[in-house]
Amino acid sequence: MEALCRLSYSGDGAMITMGPWTLIRRGTMDRMRLLVLLTTCCVLATGCDRQDEAPLPGVPDHAVTFERSSGGETQLDVWVADTDAERARGLMKVDGLGADQGMAFVFEEPTDATFWMRDTLLPLSIAFVDAAGEIVTVREMTPCEADPCPTYAADGPFVLAVEANAGYFAREHVGVGDRAHLTDVTSG
Repeated sequence: MEALCRLSYSGDGAMITMGPWTLIRRGTMDRMRLLVLLTTCCVLATGCDRQDEAPLPGVPDHAVTFERSSGGETQLDVWVADTDAERARGLMKVDGLGADQGMAFVFEEPTDATFWMRDTLLPLSIAFVDAAGEIVTVREMTPCEADPCPTYAADGPFVLAVEANAGYFAREHVGVGDRAHLTDVTSG
């Protein structure tokens, strides 16, 4: 697809090179051809930039283990979102998760960021985990197709937010006060 995002054209004594948006022109070229070429480049470039909206890649390579204060533990396989772009995209456009799959949103510093469900197709549950590894809030979230979308916040600062299918935390008897930790399952 990257090759389609770089386009060169030569014809009628004119050369146009679209790379880092440079235009070199020799001779003459009618304006209509130039307009069609530039429009095509814009469409192709937009398509290349939108690759980040594809479904989740492969299988999750991390896991969040929840330790219940009442005893026992459960594990959720997760994809990790640890950059601003990944956190902004989250589970948008994803049309299905396995029963024990989700996404972990990792923050370097405690935050009070809020979450929303814009363009998210699935109802989700979210658990917010503080720097000590304790769940401070669990919420149920509903898909939203049009603005304004509601936002979902934690009851205190957190460094990890874990999304799963709606009802996951209730089903697994995981709640406020329980502990959670993220591990990379490919390293061991």
